[in-house]
Amino acid sequence: MLITKSEYLISAVAVKQFPHPELPQFLLMGRSNVGKSSFINALTNRKNLAFTSSKPGKTETLNFYLCNDKMMLVDAPGYGYAKKAKEKRVDFGSLLERYLNSDVNISGVFHIIDIRHDPTEDDQLVFDFLQQFEIPIYVIATKADKLSKNQIHSNASKIKKILHLNEGQLIVFSSETKQGVLEVEEIIK
Repeated sequence: MLITKSEYLISAVAVKQFPHPELPQFLLMGRSNVGKSSFINALTNRKNLAFTSSKPGKTETLNFYLCNDKMMLVDAPGYGYAKKAKEKRVDFGSLLERYLNSDVNISGVFHIIDIRHDPTEDDQLVFDFLQQFEIPIYVIATKADKLSKNQIHSNASKIKKILHLNEGQLIVFSSETKQGVLEVEEIIK
């Protein structure tokens, strides 16, 4: 599904704030500074729909974006940022669990990781955590434009092996070149 219309709706911290529970929603998970905002901007073909920050770990809410008046992208707080206070990390985990256990129509999760590096222990823990909800999970390996084709192939193979991914579960992505955008649009469709 080509996204031709998109808008930021709300930054939510409570279940009662989650908008349009009936619409299909795709949750975006990833470490701080992994490129979630760039992923949203590339997918919606907008430069500043989601703001990128020079300070990792800045997002502290679930940010909801309405796309084509038919579906939602939901940007979760980044995980794994060492300077984030332990209490805040617990709050984020609690917020995420409330979202995943709410009555919203979650169609899938885009778990965003950096293709230049092996999945971290946090990436693996989050991936394992998400699997318990029986929601389709797609791993989006961002920043592919920063590697050669051989490096992409090698790193993608390692990611598949480490996370035990099935065929079609990994999408190599670049917000710069738009590599992977068509595959993500097909998943959303």
